[in-house]
Formats: sequence, C-alpha cells, structure tokens
Amino acid sequence: MVRPAKTLTAAVAAYCTELHRIYASGGATGERSSYGPLANLLNAVGATLKPRVFCVGEMANQGVGHPGFGLYGARQAQRGRPRPDQIPERGVVEVKGADDDAWLTATGQQVSRYRERHRLVLVTNLRQFVLVGEDNTGRPARLETFQLAASAAAFRQALETPHTLARRVLLHGAGPTSRAGSLGYSPPHL
Repeated sequence: MVRPAKTLTAAVAAYCTELHRIYASGGATGERSSYGPLANLLNAVGATLKPRVFCVGEMANQGVGHPGFGLYGARQAQRGRPRPDQIPERGVVEVKGADDDAWLTATGQQVSRYRERHRLVLVTNLRQFVLVGEDNTGRPARLETFQLAASAAAFRQALETPHTLARRVLLHGAGPTSRAGSLGYSPPHL
C-alpha cells in the first residue's frame, strides 16, 4: 500500500508544482493553461485503478459539447483501433478556472447535458472536485466531493509549497470523500 501512496503524493506534488509555475508566469488563461498538469494528475491516478483509466483531452463533440477530458477504461483502447463515437466509460471532466466555483458549475446546464450523455461528470476548478452522476432513482446527484483549498487565493498560496500540500491531501484521505462541509463550505444542492 505504500507504493500507491507515494505515487499519488508525487502526482499531486507534480500537479501543484506545475500549476504554480504556470500561474507564476503571468501568461496563463483561467483553465486551458492547466490542462497539461491536470491530464498528468488524472493519468497518474487512473494508472493506480483496476482496470486502468486514461484521459483524452479536447474530446470531440458527441452531441452535447466539448468536455475538457474523457475518461476511458484501458479496454477501450485495445488493439489500437479507435471506435467511432465511443463514449468514455468512466465519464468526462469539465474544467473551469480556480476562481470559479465547482459546486455551482456542477448545477449548470452544461454539466447536466454532459451527465445525460456520459453518466458521470467530474467538475473541477483545479482546487475543488465534484463528481456528478445519478442517485438510485436516476436523478442528478453529487456522488463525491473533495477540495484542495477553500478559495482561489488559498489555493495559489498552497501551491507555493506543493509537497506540503500533496502530503496534507493524502493524509486527509484524498480520494472519494465528502469533505466540503468540514472545510467550511456548504455547497448548493443539485
């Protein structure tokens, strides 16, 4: 169990280090500049899963718009031949800038369209992560939430010490949790 924890700590630290570098450049956009570090983080986490999961950025429009990433299971890429219009079996990712509120984005029409088509949507503003799916009656539901920092300013400050942030995240159980309330934030209901 130590190896996955070290792997995830390194992945989160690398994500934070790269985001800090991008923000410090002064030339970043709100969300697209973060796609590289986020893709690396998603792929690092996906590599620890069974079956493995990988992300594809800038997905083709499958009738509901262009999610930031699609999350594909390893078996979806077997034999190297793409299947036209294949839906990512692990859902899609909608990315916003750190100043946006992922919980509010999760309640919007764009995420609703993605959920109807792809079943699962991971909404992130790089510091908050909200997994939207459906409950046992088929209604939209927040399945899991996690946040690295309560505000964009706190996030940018935490990025200055990426290894400390990564260790803190993993000590507090980064992964499927519902920690939003304990961090002083009460997200709106879907």
